[in-house]
Amino acid sequence: MPVAATNSESAMQQVLDNLGSLPNATGAAELDLIFLRGIMESPIVRSLAKAHERLEETKLEAVRDNNLELVQEILRDLAQLAEQSSTAAELARILQEPHFQSLLETHDSVASKTYETPPPSPGLDPTFSNQPVPPDAVRMVGIRKTAGEHLGVTFRVEGGELVIARILHGGMVAQQGLLHVGDIIKEVNGQPVGSDPRALQELLRSASGSVILKILPSYQEPHLPRQVFVKCHFDYDPARDSLIPCKEAGLRFSAGDLLQIVNQDDANWWQACHVEGGSAGLIPSQLLEEKRKAFVKRDLELTPTSGTLCGSLSGKKKKRMMYLTTKNAEFDRHELLIYEEVARMPPFRRKTLVLIGAQGVGRRSLKNKLIMWDPDRYGTTVPYTSRRPKDSEREGQGYSFVSRSEMEADIRAGRYLEHGEYEGNLYGTRIDSIRGVVAAGKVCVLDVNPQAVKVLRTAEFVPYVVFIEAPDFETLRAMNRAALESGVSTKQLTEADLRRTVEESSRIQRGYGHYFDLSLVNTNLERTFRELQAAMEKLRTEPQWVPVSWVY
Repeated sequence: MPVAATNSESAMQQVLDNLGSLPNATGAAELDLIFLRGIMESPIVRSLAKAHERLEETKLEAVRDNNLELVQEILRDLAQLAEQSSTAAELARILQEPHFQSLLETHDSVASKTYETPPPSPGLDPTFSNQPVPPDAVRMVGIRKTAGEHLGVTFRVEGGELVIARILHGGMVAQQGLLHVGDIIKEVNGQPVGSDPRALQELLRSASGSVILKILPSYQEPHLPRQVFVKCHFDYDPARDSLIPCKEAGLRFSAGDLLQIVNQDDANWWQACHVEGGSAGLIPSQLLEEKRKAFVKRDLELTPTSGTLCGSLSGKKKKRMMYLTTKNAEFDRHELLIYEEVARMPPFRRKTLVLIGAQGVGRRSLKNKLIMWDPDRYGTTVPYTSRRPKDSEREGQGYSFVSRSEMEADIRAGRYLEHGEYEGNLYGTRIDSIRGVVAAGKVCVLDVNPQAVKVLRTAEFVPYVVFIEAPDFETLRAMNRAALESGVSTKQLTEADLRRTVEESSRIQRGYGHYFDLSLVNTNLERTFRELQAAMEKLRTEPQWVPVSWVY
């Protein structure tokens, strides 16, 4: 029977040790354990535990409550030494400073009293909060600022008066804590403010030095910052947004940036800041951006004809793809990519590594090099086919052979990640074969159709998605020429083939870029392989941002 820990440090270590045995227990999800271990090992939690222990053990008490008398005695003794020693004279001067005397007086006052936990306050009369604010409840708030410095506050007109609509998290006003949402601004430096929010913003922006605001307080409780993090899937520049209430208060970001959402009270404008730091700013909410993007032409839509508001879907023939995913991605064309909620996880190993890219960019070469480099750590699936095995082929070496009827039944049952037909025979990747590689303790390396990423991007497979981007046309042609001269390749690509590869790479990036964890331009196979190795090693040592659905 385990012995109870004698202090918080050993108790936490005991919990961490016990976590190691939980994966074998029923109901213990691997990602949950990783998340819990990350919390337990974080410096903040350990510091809180130590602080709690110290507070439990030690009761803070003042040594004495008559320090003013003590200082007077010291000054009498110093009076004899002050004429002979400059140090003694300086000490006497410091002890007689008004600020130092006030500090000692405050200390003695606090030390002489006994502070007990106050009893709970009786319930307030519910009608109290409905009472009108008396006319003499105005407050004067002083702010010091430089010209051009934004206060981090926006206004709205309410009943003919200017009211604080929002206070940006991390801004000057939020840090001072003197103003609150709902406060009515009456005057600035003794001048009435009128009812124009833009005029007030310009007045405050250009003011410098001491700015005195006369306000009617709202007495609303401020909201604590939320711990919501999102990955952005579009670029945003507030300077080009005609709808934002205050361009200077906007927060600029790019696709792929990570933001912390600190306030969502406004249905159209959220407050957010970059996770790397900095002040908060306004960003369009999910609802507002969905409304705007609903009227933007998608890549696969026709240009609207004259007199119509919305175009119809393209009638052009699509190039027939060999592989089809289990869950058709037709609706991906209409998916609005705005924000994706994410969570920060401690370092952990992904279960799958997914390489996607256009045909001929080197995905298969990178996959094979990675498996040959560390076969104990990386593995891949064996594809299934309905064709008959050749005399030199054996089951499980190159292909797994099944009957066509069996394969068709499994396809209908959704057991294949992707499948296709070539020369009358079916080929495909079974989802169970991926699970088999993961169960063997290896990272399953896959080079699949981009549509398959949506199926794999779940808490079961936790993929690390790497996009192998095609270089520009001239570089790609030079690489093909070098491969032919060295004997690595025997197929000479035409200009049409090369342009098709570059165009397909661009289409994949536009349509599936929001799924990428890493993009590598393959201009040199060895260099790209080293970059891929480094990225996989980094996953084992650095925290990772993953979709929140993988964690909760």
